[in-house]
Parts: sequence; structure tokens; C-alpha cells
Amino acid sequence: MSQIFSGAVVVPAELAKAKGAIYIRAAGASDVENLSIYFTGLSTTSRNKRFMGARADVAVVAAECLSRTDHPDHFTLLAELRRDGRSTIVGETRYAYDATARHGEFAISVADAFQRMGLGFHMMTAMERRAIDLGHAIIAGEAARTNAEMRGLAKKAGFRDTGLGDWQSVHLAKRLSR
Repeated sequence: MSQIFSGAVVVPAELAKAKGAIYIRAAGASDVENLSIYFTGLSTTSRNKRFMGARADVAVVAAECLSRTDHPDHFTLLAELRRDGRSTIVGETRYAYDATARHGEFAISVADAFQRMGLGFHMMTAMERRAIDLGHAIIAGEAARTNAEMRGLAKKAGFRDTGLGDWQSVHLAKRLSR
């Protein structure tokens, strides 16, 4: 499916250890509470890596992630584990296009129990596909230099270090192609 609409299933991804189906879909305003619960459930380490520092106001962050879902150049994708008729958020990625810089910026997190299973890569692929559909040519993100997991995922996904980071962070970018 090339276009993502709120509530649409994007990529069904079966993960061997998940014991259920994982779907990646566009988030909507009604997801704020569940996204807040998801952020609260992240370990302190994972939350610090996602937000590049401590954040206690996860309800505010969840609302910010979903505040511009009506704007096509800003979206949040959620990965949900669907099992026994219930859905639980196990990953999220937020994307926002910066018209001045002429590239999209993203942030991503995966629940601790689902890390190192390929879910982050599936989520990045879905995010890139949507950015390409929007006509965007470059996507970028920032990671703490100490966040080896994110740097490894970005490298696997084809991102390169631009050299624009500072002593604490690495700036990663990728040219998108159709």
C-alpha cells in the first residue's frame, strides 16, 4: 500500500518472538492515551534514547506527536501487536518535514521487549515510503553518540553520518529514491 491514511494497515510484520501479528499504521488523534501509555512503559534508558534526555511529561509528548496528523507533511506511525482481539503499541516513529531545510526529520522508538527483532527497520521502511509518496527527497535524524543501537539501525537502513552533529550527537541523513 503506497499511501497511508489514519487507521490503515501499512505493513504486516510477523516477528518470531512476538506471538501475534504486528501491524504498522498511521496514528490519529484518538491514539494519544495509548501512545502515552507506551512511552510510560519504555525503560528509562529507551525513553532517554528516544527523547535524547529525560522526559517526565510523556502525556504532553504523546499529544505533540499526534498534534499535526491533519497536516500531510507530519505524521506518526505506530507499530501494534495484535493478539487475542487486543492491540498494544510496541513502537512509534514520528516524521515532520522542514520546508526551510528541505528535508524530513524523524524520531523512532521500539518497546524494549521488541528491540533487535527487525521491527525498527520495518518502521523506518514504512516511514520512508510515506515520505517518498509525499515527494520528499531527503530524510534526517539525530542520535546521541552513545546510542549505538540507533546508529546501527540507521546504517542498516542506508543513513550516513553527515558530520553535522556535535560532541554529544550524530546527524544522520539519507537520500530517498522512488
